[in-house]
Amino acid sequence: MAKHFDAIVIGTGQGGAPLAVELGKSGRKTAVIERAAFGGTCVNVGCTPTKTYVASARAAHVARHAADFGVQVGGAVTVDLAQVKARKDRVIGQSRSGVEKWLREAPNVSVFTGHARFTGPHSASVSDRADASGSGAVQALEAAEIFINTGTRAAVPHVDGIERVRYYTNSSLLELSVLPEHLAIVGGSYVALEFAQMFRRFGSRVTVIVRGERVLAREDEDFARGVQEVLAREGVEFRFGVEPQRLEPAGANSEGVRIALGEQTLEASHLLFATGRIPNTDDLGLEAAGIEVNAHGIVPVDGQLRTNVAGVWAIGDINGRGAFTHTSYDDFEIVRANLLGANGGEARSVDDRIAAYAVFVDPPLARVGRSETEVRASGKPALIATMPMSRVGRARERGETDGFMKVLVDRETQQILGAGIFGIEGDEAIHTFIDTMTVRAPYTTLMRAMHIHPTVSELVPTLLGGLEPLV
Repeated sequence: MAKHFDAIVIGTGQGGAPLAVELGKSGRKTAVIERAAFGGTCVNVGCTPTKTYVASARAAHVARHAADFGVQVGGAVTVDLAQVKARKDRVIGQSRSGVEKWLREAPNVSVFTGHARFTGPHSASVSDRADASGSGAVQALEAAEIFINTGTRAAVPHVDGIERVRYYTNSSLLELSVLPEHLAIVGGSYVALEFAQMFRRFGSRVTVIVRGERVLAREDEDFARGVQEVLAREGVEFRFGVEPQRLEPAGANSEGVRIALGEQTLEASHLLFATGRIPNTDDLGLEAAGIEVNAHGIVPVDGQLRTNVAGVWAIGDINGRGAFTHTSYDDFEIVRANLLGANGGEARSVDDRIAAYAVFVDPPLARVGRSETEVRASGKPALIATMPMSRVGRARERGETDGFMKVLVDRETQQILGAGIFGIEGDEAIHTFIDTMTVRAPYTTLMRAMHIHPTVSELVPTLLGGLEPLV
């Protein structure tokens, strides 16, 4: 006999957990299902752990350069990875337990631990084992409303000999307690570069293997080159235009690997694949519910995040509408507004969302809206302005003048089309653009604002004052 609920939430990531709580508050009898660790990717293997590592790496970097500021620390700066990991585990543990406690104490919410599989459009089974094997005791649940929030996992390409070597993903590398002597990273995007810089600052030799001719292929070339130059200056090595053809064990320990890169060969003590993500939709039994997925395993949704099956929503990374913690949480906000009448019942759509994100290298690269490349491709008459971070007082005072700002404006409507900041505190200053773009205000609104000195944001009006036609 199936247990009846008004709503079922599968997954406790940044969209699923708050949605389950709000559904319960609305009076719906709600079941929330988690097969692994509460909090999803962000809390356990994504933002939270990696940013604690970034913080430790920056502390080491600042200590090594303390003499530049007249501060003497004495002796060589070294990093104890076991202690770095222990700190990370404490931070994760607090967040994970906090999410679980929140859900278990929420009114009208029942927590199930195990693997969920659809058995029909509005029914699911939950195995008491956190896998997809279907073995073990099974509980049957049914509800008129079901929300899928199962996230993604690291993609690992098939390479000849991969079964013979030890390799890591972003999740498993965070479990190391001994610093790699030489870390080889396959991939040239956000995750690859964040790990490259942090482990180089920890003290590892780092080599990044990039299939293309530059890193961050989706970004404007000037931003990508700027990030690459900073990492190279810190000692990160790059191999461009190559990819692994064959892997085999190498060295005295079980971690060592020899990587054949066409005519080149690289030996490393550890190997990390940072080559994209795969939606966790292949083992949910979606076919039993008639829920469509595309060739990449993504669940297509409409502007209100509804799937092709009435009464079933897909939120977070699996819907292809953004793959960040903030987009997942915004998915929750959109569903809450449309379904539960939050924010005065104003209808919301993901189609209205403006893309924004940051690459958390140091200094960070933050972006919102369209890139220069995209604006040029559109043929839209536009204005553009750039400004080096060396003009920013905060950057000079901190001795961190790498990078620049860039903004693009629609010449006809005067609305901001997109902006990017590669530089100190750019991940915070970008919000001046995000807010202005969200309310569809002309760029002059931001240009005339009085910002506080000395900050990074204070140079944004000056940047806008330098707009010129994009030619």
